Amino acid sequence: MSDQPSRLELLRFARRVVVQQATDAVRQLDGWIADEERREAERRRGEEMRPPPPDWWLLQYGLNRKNVDAVHAGDCWAATKSGRCRPASREQVVEALRHGVPACVHCRPDTALGLLDNP
Repeated sequence: MSDQPSRLELLRFARRVVVQQATDAVRQLDGWIADEERREAERRRGEEMRPPPPDWWLLQYGLNRKNVDAVHAGDCWAATKSGRCRPASREQVVEALRHGVPACVHCRPDTALGLLDNP
């Protein structure tokens, strides 16, 4: 009798290996799915908890008090520190953003106004 396993024993061994690898692959996929579901739930929760856009806006003027340097949401902490801001209407802020006045990088009024995709 030979010491080599029979063809049937080799096939059964191969089947066990494939089942083990498939089980591991499915477990890994389930983990990825669970991670993605968690991220999606966090994204939805974040959207639900996002505060509404402010009802007031600010224009930050330059040192000469004539040129507009930036646009801020009304509750922006950076605007209060500058001391060079004046209240503005939504229309004034939209017009300033459309004319190339930079949006504050902290409060992102362009995002709050939904103007990111518009030129």
